[in-house]
Amino acid sequence: MYCLIMPLAWLPLWVLYILSDLLYPMVYYVVRYRRKVTRTNLTKSFPSKSEKEIVAIEKAYYRHICDLLAEGVWGLRATPEQLFAHYRIENRELLTPFFDEGKSVILMSAHYNNWEMMIASLNFQLLHHGVGVGKHIVQKPFGRLLTQKRARYGTEIVDNTDVRRVMEFYDRYKVPAAWMMLGDQSPHDRKKSLWTRFLNQETAFIFGSEHFAHKYDYPVFYYSVEKTKRGYYTVRFEPLSLCPTKENEGDITRRYAARLEKTINEKPQYWLWSHRRWKLVKK
Repeated sequence: MYCLIMPLAWLPLWVLYILSDLLYPMVYYVVRYRRKVTRTNLTKSFPSKSEKEIVAIEKAYYRHICDLLAEGVWGLRATPEQLFAHYRIENRELLTPFFDEGKSVILMSAHYNNWEMMIASLNFQLLHHGVGVGKHIVQKPFGRLLTQKRARYGTEIVDNTDVRRVMEFYDRYKVPAAWMMLGDQSPHDRKKSLWTRFLNQETAFIFGSEHFAHKYDYPVFYYSVEKTKRGYYTVRFEPLSLCPTKENEGDITRRYAARLEKTINEKPQYWLWSHRRWKLVKK
């Protein structure tokens, strides 16, 4: 895979989009990549939509993930100037007062639109030190390459099993960090999850972001990612909680879930529908 991907990374993005257009019918009609999972997720999430509407969203989604693949390959060699041109945070000044105080912030979002560009550009888009928290990536050649490329402009990649130690260290030495946490993954333990109604289904949410916000009194921001045109995105921050220690348990996570649901309802084709989001069932 490494030998195949790296030569493609030298191609201009518009050429990679041509390859994306050619890949789409293969992925959707021939390989049928996770079509059953995607259709089930869409049908349960939008029970009022007709089959025709569901299929339209489904096809738009598969075109989108082919574009994400093209953008991901291009992003392996994209310069800071190129990333900044394609992926721009509009209201970064919202976080500046917290940086001036030496205070870290938690940034919550989801696998919506392009999240890899956010990871790659986080550290130079903000005054805060950028930290991306994610699941462990198997350190085979492509896994090592992905981690290296994500971190090449200063964003620190922290495994979710190590986030407690790193956050405690940065808090102790007053390093103002922006902790990027994608909260739409499926948790492993139903008992340690927060359950709420999301996309017409009882859904388990990871409680980690809220836990750390309460522990360190870090303000929490939701960031929305809008695709303005093919390959171009704008990001906007909005506060979910500026005083987490004054919140009741679960309030921040429920607020996040409601805000994410609004984002998805507006343009559902840009969320990661082929992910097995509802593996856990509430008992």
